[in-house]
Amino acid sequence: MTSRNLNFKHRVAVVGAGLTLFRSKMLETPQELAWLAARQALDEAGLTLKDIDCVVIGSAPDAFDGVHMKGEYLAEGAGGIRKPVIRVFVGGATGVFVPIAAWWHVASGLCKRVLAVAEEKMSHAAKPHAQYVFRYIWDPIVEKPLNPNLIWIFAMEMHRYMYKCGVKKEDIALVSVKNKRNACGHPSAQLCMPNITVDDVLKSEVLVWPVQLLDISPTSDGAAAVVLAAEEEARRITDTPVWIKGIGWTLDTTHWTNRDLAYPEYVRRAAEMAYRMAGIDNPRKQIDVAEPYDPFDYKELHHMEGLGLARKCEAPVLTREGVTQRDGDLPINPSGGLLGVGNPIAAAGLMKVAEIFWQVRGEAGERQVKKPVYTGLAQAWGDLMQAGTVIVMGI
Repeated sequence: MTSRNLNFKHRVAVVGAGLTLFRSKMLETPQELAWLAARQALDEAGLTLKDIDCVVIGSAPDAFDGVHMKGEYLAEGAGGIRKPVIRVFVGGATGVFVPIAAWWHVASGLCKRVLAVAEEKMSHAAKPHAQYVFRYIWDPIVEKPLNPNLIWIFAMEMHRYMYKCGVKKEDIALVSVKNKRNACGHPSAQLCMPNITVDDVLKSEVLVWPVQLLDISPTSDGAAAVVLAAEEEARRITDTPVWIKGIGWTLDTTHWTNRDLAYPEYVRRAAEMAYRMAGIDNPRKQIDVAEPYDPFDYKELHHMEGLGLARKCEAPVLTREGVTQRDGDLPINPSGGLLGVGNPIAAAGLMKVAEIFWQVRGEAGERQVKKPVYTGLAQAWGDLMQAGTVIVMGI
């Protein structure tokens, strides 16, 4: 079977999804969190571990959970004992890369049913804040002497985007307001703020200008899981499989100083790959709902443009006009996104995949968008603003 730019043997569908609570300082161990999500996904698919052929695990730096060789450590909780297991990791982009890796296990014919699990326990990270884990991701010669941190870098990216596109802080704050309000309909959400206003965001603590406290998603513990199956198996398991129509991923250079920070080229390239496979040539019209990665409010706008859901510098306009609201023409992050549901790094992207699965099946509850959903998209981003992962799903 050929789909534009990839050859594969089997169509692949998502047949079940599971999600833990996203919270700060969860009492469960990383293994327990992984199993809670895995069990939910298996139960939704009507399967048990005996039915699973292969397991794909995703997690961010080992330091978050405080355990080296975290893939091996999580295998027991993720259902991988005595099964073929692989761990994938591309920073924050991991959550969408997990089902991509699971897809190729099934599409290749190697496995018929795959359990894909992503977990993060950020409360185990370096103290006093998880940010300290990222002290060791910088180039030791060029960057480390400057003593940078991620918020410092993101502030530069946000500032560049605002300058090049003429975007006001008020426009960016609308994203935080929308997503934190949307989160009130999500049973796993960490931050439900039904009465938050733009003024609240603008008056919140300045961390590194122009980034303020309410521009950022919370640090979280949590896990997510999905079950993938080959077409014949998927049709046997459920009457409502959600097909993976396109996948894409790319990795840009770590030298962020060599890139235009106002536009996410790494997302554009990953999206282009996924769209070719899915046969999409007008994403603004062909995507019904999207869950782009939003660890910061400006990143939702940034990624919308990289995904072709808005022209360059147009995303703030669409947001201001209400197009991206849950009842808008192009609902963006109806789940509440990372800004509202929470951001356990690797699990965050897979939460978005699960959300698209439920949206396509019409099972998103209070979060269900008003328009019919035939095709949805989830996207994640990670490392030093360089990794892009995209998955397109639908009926």
